[in-house]
Amino acid sequence: MSEDTVPKCGLVAVVGAPNAGKSTLVNALVGQKVAIVSPKAQTTRVRLMGVAIEDEAQILLLDTPGIFAPRRRLDRAMVAAAWGGTQDADLIALVIDAQTGLSKRINAMLDTLKNRSEEKILILNKVDVTPKENLLSLINDVSKRVEFTDIYMISATTGDGVSELKSALAARMAAGPWHFPADQISDATDRMNAAEVTREQLYLQLHAELPYASAVETEKYEERKDGSVAIHQQILVGRPTQRAIVLGKGGARIKAIGAAAREEIGKLLGRKVHLFLHVKVRPEWEEDRGLYQEIGLDWVE
Repeated sequence: MSEDTVPKCGLVAVVGAPNAGKSTLVNALVGQKVAIVSPKAQTTRVRLMGVAIEDEAQILLLDTPGIFAPRRRLDRAMVAAAWGGTQDADLIALVIDAQTGLSKRINAMLDTLKNRSEEKILILNKVDVTPKENLLSLINDVSKRVEFTDIYMISATTGDGVSELKSALAARMAAGPWHFPADQISDATDRMNAAEVTREQLYLQLHAELPYASAVETEKYEERKDGSVAIHQQILVGRPTQRAIVLGKGGARIKAIGAAAREEIGKLLGRKVHLFLHVKVRPEWEEDRGLYQEIGLDWVE
């Protein structure tokens, strides 16, 4: 920015049901990958901030876990993280999968949002694969429930409408100093990013074989003198049968997961990575307070 330019900055909480495309949208707005994505719902577990820049505006995009009816402690922690992310937001952006429409989850979220004082916008995602008449009906139904300042129709995957949305968000940011350096795209640490990349590979490579019964814990993150980094991670599962799934026949699956994760982490960090993975059976890992702190979630009773 020039010396005469007045900087702008603001916090946008991106909320929605699981698999609405929130992380894909945040990545598209930032212009780089800051959040892991997979076809599986509930991929995002923690609040993660992506930093997007548009002219003089710095847009802090809080990517939150999908909101759903929690059953386990991990579920409750994820939902608490999602709603907690809206507390200090200047703007709440509700992302709805236009194909899915008004589900029970979305209806429950609308009931909560209608009483919130923050400015709210509606983002209909996946409009490229949704019939126009369905979009108009959905807009009409949602607008009756909550007063949104504006409604945007986009496809986070193809990029349709994303640049227009980014410009609109930038225009809404208030005058104020930037919170992050211009070259920083996320508030996540390298240690956290490395664990998230490995968890993404678990989702991508194991598909339905290992639904959500796993976590990735970074045991050691060591900077080496040659500029490379050695990362030791353990993949936590609840049962021996799940451990066998992650390992694969003759260890083939864990090798493939490690190879893909190592390449992705290397690109992310811009340096050579030595990644060491091992799988541990810990039946009660969801009750481990220390693990929640490690992966960035608050302990919820």
